[in-house]
Amino acid sequence: MTQGPARRILFIGLNYSPEPIGIGPYSAGLAEALVARGHEVQAVVGQPYYPEWKLYERYKGRWQSSVENGVAITRCPHYVPSNPTGKRRMAHHMSFASSAYPPARAARRELRPDMVFTVAPSMIAVPVARRMARRAGVPLWLHIQDFEVGAALATGLIEQGSKTARNAARFEERLLRSADVVSTISEPMCALAQAKGVDADRIVEIRNWANHAERIATGDGNRLRAEWGLQDKVVALYSGNIANKQGLEIVIEAARRLERRADLAFVISGEGPNRARLEAMAAGLGNIQFHDLQPEESIGDLMRLADIHLLPQLPDAADLVLPSKLGNMLASGRPIVATAAPGTGIDREIEGAGVVVPPQDPAAFAWGIDQLLRHPGLREKLGQGGRERALLHWSKDAIVDRFEAQMQLLLG
Repeated sequence: MTQGPARRILFIGLNYSPEPIGIGPYSAGLAEALVARGHEVQAVVGQPYYPEWKLYERYKGRWQSSVENGVAITRCPHYVPSNPTGKRRMAHHMSFASSAYPPARAARRELRPDMVFTVAPSMIAVPVARRMARRAGVPLWLHIQDFEVGAALATGLIEQGSKTARNAARFEERLLRSADVVSTISEPMCALAQAKGVDADRIVEIRNWANHAERIATGDGNRLRAEWGLQDKVVALYSGNIANKQGLEIVIEAARRLERRADLAFVISGEGPNRARLEAMAAGLGNIQFHDLQPEESIGDLMRLADIHLLPQLPDAADLVLPSKLGNMLASGRPIVATAAPGTGIDREIEGAGVVVPPQDPAAFAWGIDQLLRHPGLREKLGQGGRERALLHWSKDAIVDRFEAQMQLLLG
């Protein structure tokens, strides 16, 4: 049931379902949940391409409109680089912003929205959303999934101290200050928004939920164990996007250091621009397997396949993103080995549910995995702690309740 009157919401965001991981499932999930509660949502989104950085064949072409689970959707054509370097990513985001403007304008006129809601990435598309909000005379809500500029600096896509970095930072801060509400997915990211000039009373924490909790609860990893020849192994799993910001090289190095342990197997399941390079790094290692991203119906089995989940991050990216898959890892009841500095959002989220070691330290990462390998009772205890945390802090209903309450407060 809706909290307060039904509202009309214009949503603008690059990533959306059917992208299986990343931002897309949460944008779609929120839009559909709001429709289920009686609100009206029109969404202007990109063509699906993530995490492979390759357009889905079915959606190639010009603008396409449909109604999916009650949400009126227009998918916009845009450039997708096969090798997403810094300049190519910028062209990618700019092409979406340009392509999104005409359908956003049409949706504004047809819907007469009460609010415009937009998601970054893509920050470059926020001016389109801001213009729609100003023309409609309604509030703009900006939701930050990633602080793109900081992430680009952390991963080397933008050079530290360069003119590009300075201009990008000014652009980001200007857009953050222009929104009526800025939400993001963790407390440290909220603090970062405030440091960038957003008034504290306009900042809201709206985290991502464990979007596969139901499948995980009924999941069974034995099928995948049999298919992949892992019946007698303790499995250390990384699943998800394989890109620069994860720093996945540390997984390969940990596998090399623990190669003597015949009872341990590493599994990397996912897609992304860094996968081929990682596979080349792992050549000759007999204790590591690579598998494609699993279909949605198999996610519960994959999460339950793991005895240990792996969550590496580059040090400078630790408080610029809070990986959405963390909720699913916690819900699986399996412990996590993560890399993060003390006091970061990831460090706080994993307290009592796993082991946190310093970033970019392969020896420490391998040590954390080895400790859980040697102590099954500790794995069980930390896994249970993670399950309890998921129930308390990563519930979809509670998070949508919070969003809806804040929206009604904003709209009076």
